[in-house]
Amino acid sequence: MTTLICGSLAFDNIMVFPDRFKNHILPEQIHILNVAFLVPEMRREYGGCAGNIAYNLMLLGGEPLIMATVGDDAAPYLERLDRLGLPRTHVRHVPGGFTAQAFITTDLDDNQITAFHPGAMSFSHLNKVEHAPSAKLGIVAPDGREGMMQHARDFAAAGVPFIFDPGQGLPMFSGDELMDFMCLADFACFNDYEAKLLCDRTGRSLEQLAGEVKALIVTRGGEGSEIYTDGQCLVIPCVEAEQLLDPTGCGDAYRSGLLYGIANGYDWLTTGRLAAVMGAIKIAHRGGQNHQPSREEIGARFQRAFGALPW
Repeated sequence: MTTLICGSLAFDNIMVFPDRFKNHILPEQIHILNVAFLVPEMRREYGGCAGNIAYNLMLLGGEPLIMATVGDDAAPYLERLDRLGLPRTHVRHVPGGFTAQAFITTDLDDNQITAFHPGAMSFSHLNKVEHAPSAKLGIVAPDGREGMMQHARDFAAAGVPFIFDPGQGLPMFSGDELMDFMCLADFACFNDYEAKLLCDRTGRSLEQLAGEVKALIVTRGGEGSEIYTDGQCLVIPCVEAEQLLDPTGCGDAYRSGLLYGIANGYDWLTTGRLAAVMGAIKIAHRGGQNHQPSREEIGARFQRAFGALPW
């Protein structure tokens, strides 16, 4: 089943500051902040929610189709998609700008200072779901504000079930707009902070919001996740990781498991467990797309955690 993944393609520029920010920032002088951090270690990763979700869904054996926008600097990313065999039919080049980019500086306490340039992502509304008629399932992941609203309406109009996954883009929307998304979507997924913000903005409880969709998923990091469906709450345990190296892209890996389970008609318990396995595999590797387990290895990992194969 072709799964249309609407979201961002981005470069993540990750720098490591070999000290602690608190040693260089004076709290009483924060109003006149002017600091520079020497970062001997720097790497550039392929990221963006659409790229990360598609990569993980490919590992599972799914059929991801990316819908995103990129700038004039996207050639290395596009070449990578070609090498991976990920179609870029609906990856639109927006001339005269940059691909979305994050500049992340991390210190020894794992504190982060991030600057994000949306670049071509701001033109995501130029892509239309109707241009991908083969899609039978979709996800609206963090992207340009207008694009997210457009793609949600497009999916609903086309009768294509989709996951609403606003991620860090959730604060862009009012309570009424978030309720519009919930009414259009078939499924919704948030982390615990986003879920709390959603409840605050809409004035509704999680249980009330879950009544708007077939399933509402809340991830809680090391505490696992919860799936609200059919009037019940399924608790999905966190799968033990080989090592806790880098949480970047873990949520995207989790969502790939959700999409694969939905596409293949799995029950919600199996779907949630597969999502948890994908998150555990990812967190043991740096970057959002550097883990390379085979489908057989993913199945074996699931079996070790839950006593049976997922497929």
